[in-house]
Amino acid sequence: MKLFISADIEGCAGLAIPAEAHKQEAVYRAFAQEMTKEVLTVCEAAREMGATEIVVKDGHGDASNIDPLQMPDYVRLIRGKSGHPYNMMWGLDTGFDGVLYVGYHAPAGNPEFSISHTSTGNSLYIRLNGEYMSEFMLNTLTAASLGVPVLFLSGDEAICGLAKGQVPKIETAVTKKGTGGATICEPQGIVLERIRSGVKKALGRDFSSCLVELPGQFTYEVTFKDWKKAYQMSFYPGMEKVDTFTNRLVTDSWMDVVTAHCFVVY
Repeated sequence: MKLFISADIEGCAGLAIPAEAHKQEAVYRAFAQEMTKEVLTVCEAAREMGATEIVVKDGHGDASNIDPLQMPDYVRLIRGKSGHPYNMMWGLDTGFDGVLYVGYHAPAGNPEFSISHTSTGNSLYIRLNGEYMSEFMLNTLTAASLGVPVLFLSGDEAICGLAKGQVPKIETAVTKKGTGGATICEPQGIVLERIRSGVKKALGRDFSSCLVELPGQFTYEVTFKDWKKAYQMSFYPGMEKVDTFTNRLVTDSWMDVVTAHCFVVY
């Protein structure tokens, strides 16, 4: 069994304020260690369930958060950014049996986690076919375009609920719950046990129930916080200006969407 893990940091246990996700801040190191620990827990549980090969993509910031020296010999860790539009999913191909997400979080525009965002802080929100687009939604459709099912997600309560809405059979592990600017954090030990148990449940099921169907057409809309950024990105090929803050791209190609996203929100 060959598995792909896409890992972020904001949805990991305990993290609640922006500084904790930023490498230049002193508080960051503890949460990079927690990200590493949660990824290791997923790998160990997957190994116990029969995984023979695991690829982990570090998906946060400059993608150098997970400690590579702690990875087991059956894991290959992808660090840094290739520049490919798949971004957090770079390294995934049709040869994988499933995808697992670690440390994911609520999307831009969602009030249920204090540092909700989608990819960067440049957008007020992003809509895809009329729904707020999370990194989970973006990456799950990339997996769908390759015919790979998404099996597990850990993160805040809001993204776990949204994941269930998109993929009803996905297994989730809640790490915390946000209300306004506050975050109610679950104890680390409970989170790690939820992750371990959730991965085992996910890998003990029929994977085909977690395979998402790719829509035939995509309407991708970005509402920026800064009208100057919106103006500049309205010149991206295929984009049309909707209003002062919003641009829209309509296409039947998923690669068009991920490529546009890679350029216009960064």
